[in-house]
Amino acid sequence: MNISRFNMGPIEISEIEFQIVQKLLFKETGISLGDTKMKMVQSRLDKRLRFHNITSYSSYLKIVQISNAEKTEFINELSTNETYFFRETKHFEFLENIAKNSNSLKVWSAAASMGAEAYSIAMVLDIFISNGKWKVVGTDINTSTLDIARRGLYPLSWSEKIPSKYQKKYCLRGSNKHKDKMLIDMGINKDISFFENNLLDENKELGMFDVIFLRNVLLYFKEETKLKVINNVVSNLEIGGYLIISLTEHFDDKKIKNIKYLHNAIYQKV
Repeated sequence: MNISRFNMGPIEISEIEFQIVQKLLFKETGISLGDTKMKMVQSRLDKRLRFHNITSYSSYLKIVQISNAEKTEFINELSTNETYFFRETKHFEFLENIAKNSNSLKVWSAAASMGAEAYSIAMVLDIFISNGKWKVVGTDINTSTLDIARRGLYPLSWSEKIPSKYQKKYCLRGSNKHKDKMLIDMGINKDISFFENNLLDENKELGMFDVIFLRNVLLYFKEETKLKVINNVVSNLEIGGYLIISLTEHFDDKKIKNIKYLHNAIYQKV
């Protein structure tokens, strides 16, 4: 008799199965899952076992390795990161100063997640570059978070992190069934694009940028992978342009030939 997976509790992942998850995720994304993440992996992937009505992580991992669609779901479940608007104030103050003295800017949010960073950047550029010659590109490996980013619809509570001068101009409060939601004014959306992207790859098709935000993603990589990602990203940075990482992240910048450290986790290409 076929017993539905929905009538059963969560399936325990074995150490061997977890090690396969670690290796597969690293191979596909460069993300290093620590050995303490077994329960997190189990809780996130259990829904995929339920979807396929199977009771074994080994069986699920076979599906991941033969199905590109399921591999995408696998990556989506394990690569969702915390995000919020105007994270790390010093970086947006720095961007404001650049924008005030620029006629045009192209900025890449290289780990865009649900889009909060990309929209924060766009708000700054829209206010301070009066001629409207600016562009923001947001990329991420997680296709489900990019879908959220393209909609620009967020919990109303997220607006608390947005400075009032931006909140008043760009945030629309929902009503009726959307009363607990906030919509980013789509007037700035015409100059924002979101794409699926793997930072392990070179990204020549994205073009060149004046500023690149690569924040809150390096902590998931080992040092060798960090350097590969940074080299890839810096190849898309104009001479004199700026690379911004998180204040809590670090890498061996002596091994990256064409950047110099300025301050507050900000580097300049030379």
